[in-house]
Amino acid sequence: MKTKILFSFITLLIMFNANAQETTSEIKIKTSATCDMCKETIEKYVAFEKGVKKITVDVDTRMATVVYNPKKTSPEKIRLAISKSGYDADNIPADKKAYEKLDACCKKGQVCTDKK
Repeated sequence: MKTKILFSFITLLIMFNANAQETTSEIKIKTSATCDMCKETIEKYVAFEKGVKKITVDVDTRMATVVYNPKKTSPEKIRLAISKSGYDADNIPADKKAYEKLDACCKKGQVCTDKK
């Protein structure tokens, strides 16, 4: 009898754990990042967005790859977070106040010298 109860308990634990597994999605977002400072700014800012698991910005392609939990955030919220960091995100322009705070080399049309 104890064995059956223990077996049932373990089975329920396994089923609960399987349902608790988070699903993730991935999205690629075109940004206006031009240098490694831009990359760091976007990655730091978006990492705090609820549901974001990982973000990587490729400066050469200006693409941000974001792995996120779709139950906690959405592509639009991620784009808005990038915009609020001062950079364009696909069709969403950079937040004007955040853009003005960027270093001069990180603004559109400027040449950055810190590309690696």
